[in-house]
Amino acid sequence: MSSAESRSHKSEATRSTIHLPAPTAWPIVLAFGITLLLAGLVTTTAVSLLGAILAVAGLVGWFRDVLPQEQEETIEVRVEATVVSTSRREVARLPVAPDLPRALLPLETYPVSAGIKGGLAGSVAMAVLACLYGVLKEGSIWYPINLLAATVYTQSVHLSIASLKAFHLDSFLLATGIHLLTSLLVGLLYGAMLPMIPHRPIILGGLVAPILWTGLLHSFLELLNPLLNQLISWPWFVASQFAFGIVAGLVVVRQEQVRIRQLVPFLMRAGFEAPGLMKERADKDEPR
Repeated sequence: MSSAESRSHKSEATRSTIHLPAPTAWPIVLAFGITLLLAGLVTTTAVSLLGAILAVAGLVGWFRDVLPQEQEETIEVRVEATVVSTSRREVARLPVAPDLPRALLPLETYPVSAGIKGGLAGSVAMAVLACLYGVLKEGSIWYPINLLAATVYTQSVHLSIASLKAFHLDSFLLATGIHLLTSLLVGLLYGAMLPMIPHRPIILGGLVAPILWTGLLHSFLELLNPLLNQLISWPWFVASQFAFGIVAGLVVVRQEQVRIRQLVPFLMRAGFEAPGLMKERADKDEPR
């Protein structure tokens, strides 16, 4: 069939028909032949020979389907109109938390910022007790400050007891920075843990956290600050930890609680339009 006849043949097709390549099995024959050809490399020559014959036959047969004229078939197209309808008069609204009952997570909890504020307030109470220990037990307010500075200031490790009781500006600045930074980090951790005990923050801060923090420091204080590990008074240290936690908890309970968003669907948290989940606007033409 010439190209002119082919174009004439295609022009006879109406919009209700389309032309598709005619079905053929030669591609499968070619693939099977190549498979046997490669399989014969690890088996026997006869398998490769059979594969070569099938591959050549597949190539010849496939080319004859497309050259010199493509083998095609005409398929009738049946248009079926699809009508989407519903018996509902409005979009159904799905219930979204916090209207759903909750058992594991609270509806409201304190923000993380409350824990940070509690950590800063607790740092003051802890510093007061530490300085009180220095005055009552060692006769110097600078004694616990110089011990804390020895965490990063190696020169403090070589100080005598008399020097530890004296004022050193560098040790004072270092100890203040260490104390504030540690208090902020502990307060941040405290704030992140508040949803665990949302109704009893003082129990978490004044009882659970001091015990865990004291046990953690006791395990590696020798590596962190050898001088402090030798001279520390653990009863006073534990008391200062409890003071820190109780004051932090008292500050937290005075903060306003916020509603949690754990069960709010992601679409609503991300601000996407979510029909069926979001409330319907009063004025539908009003822009967001």
